[in-house]
Amino acid sequence: MEHLTVHHLVPRQNTKRKKQDPGLTANICSACHRQIHALFDNKLLAREFNTLEKLSNEPQMQKFLVWVRKQERGKRISVHR
Repeated sequence: MEHLTVHHLVPRQNTKRKKQDPGLTANICSACHRQIHALFDNKLLAREFNTLEKLSNEPQMQKFLVWVRKQERGKRISVHR
């Protein structure tokens, strides 16, 4: 994908209130970033899906990743819950 976005592996909402270090980030495509936040709330992301490996191994994300890799580069991808 052309445009990458910064995804906080532990949502900033969980670290900002506690004045903690925001932690690790990953550069991911905007479609994947939107899909992650459409599927999972911040509590679940912080607790269970706080690494790229855990996210990419989650069945709903695996299905999305297989599909999105087939899409035309630069195409605006709609995401669904």
